[in-house]
Amino acid sequence: MKSVCVFCGSSPGDRPEYMAAAKLLGSEMARQGLRLVYGGASVGMMGEIAKSVLAGGGRVTGVIPKALRDKEVALTTLEDLRVVDSMHERKALMAELSDGFIAMPGGLGTLEEFVEVLTWSQLGLHCKPCGLLNIVDYYKPFIGLIDHMVEQKFVNPAHRKLLLMAGRPALLLEKMAAWQPPVVDKAKWILELSAHRADAA
Repeated sequence: MKSVCVFCGSSPGDRPEYMAAAKLLGSEMARQGLRLVYGGASVGMMGEIAKSVLAGGGRVTGVIPKALRDKEVALTTLEDLRVVDSMHERKALMAELSDGFIAMPGGLGTLEEFVEVLTWSQLGLHCKPCGLLNIVDYYKPFIGLIDHMVEQKFVNPAHRKLLLMAGRPALLLEKMAAWQPPVVDKAKWILELSAHRADAA
């Protein structure tokens, strides 16, 4: 793993732990020689993690749509700032440049970006680790929803293992470095679903 894409808020959030975690993750990535790929903004947690990686001597690639760059939220001091035409292009390029994905606390955009790459992993479109940096249990409701999806048989239990979690940056990066994709027997899963439906009928 050489490059990690981090999805996080363009806001600092309501608790100081969020910005502190962004700074700590950036420092740890720089220490490990991991390049940061992120949304290219200079504000909120996005700006904090980028500046932290740079302060530690690390490398940063920002990817930002032209419309957002023109609103002057881009971190223009980046040596590698890539400007694209749309959000779709942004996500595709970030995924292409990255060997793994981390979601820190953030809003709708953060959640949408992370769920998309997690879904791509479920579909076998990539074999890259996807991790939640669960600062002060921010993602506890989301994790509960995923578990509910498994219980209700909308998500294969093996696919639940695609979601890595930790509350500390160093531990999450360690889990991602050691991660191996789970083997999913799709035929068995389909048979189990069919049996479940037959019982329900």
